[in-house]
Amino acid sequence: MSGTLYGVGLGPGDPDLMTLKAHRLISSARVIAYPAPDTGESFARSIAAAIIPASAREIPIVVPMRVDRFPAQDIYDKAAAEIAGVLRAGEDVVTLCEGDPFFFGSFMYLFERLSEEFPTQVVPGVTSLTACAAQLQRPLTARNDVLTIIPGPLPDVDIRAKIEEAQAVAIMKVGRHLGRLKSLLKDMGLLEQAGYVERASLPGQKVARLVDLKAETAPYFSMILIYKGDEAWTLPPSFSS
Repeated sequence: MSGTLYGVGLGPGDPDLMTLKAHRLISSARVIAYPAPDTGESFARSIAAAIIPASAREIPIVVPMRVDRFPAQDIYDKAAAEIAGVLRAGEDVVTLCEGDPFFFGSFMYLFERLSEEFPTQVVPGVTSLTACAAQLQRPLTARNDVLTIIPGPLPDVDIRAKIEEAQAVAIMKVGRHLGRLKSLLKDMGLLEQAGYVERASLPGQKVARLVDLKAETAPYFSMILIYKGDEAWTLPPSFSS
């Protein structure tokens, strides 16, 4: 019998936010796979580092970190082939994924290559979306509100149209687009309602009202949350972080 492929969500970064199932699978794993940059340490591995068994075989999936989209198909093809060899030999493979595997998670690329041939289990994780809302101390959405998740790199005209249709908005992958997004939201009269969170749950976390944020660029792990529905939810006047 072949082994089982596990896609394990690790949560946004704080190891305490891993689920009990994630902890159990990782701490007993004989083979661990995880995404890694071509320079520096793997963020996914760093979240789980304290519970990875010293005897575990590790399969880093090295994806170069670039501003523009990197054609990673060959990299995931190669990683899937290596993992398939382990699974065919009867070993389980626990694949680490920051956040949730199916919410902008890298595990989805292995899933589409391997799940038809091998038993596969996806272990959900706390998403950056809910982690940012928790740190911002404002609910995301309620009742019949429409929550729209928007990638920051989209053109202004597309972002504007999506925001206008929604009652609650999350803009992800803010990064170098921060200044442009601030200008757009100011033009739409939404700057005062927008909250900003970067590196949610991590030691370098920052939480602010977007109108108070002086920076024009942000890290990749950053998010803008807006609520414009019927509930009387407002942002705190200030944040300590």
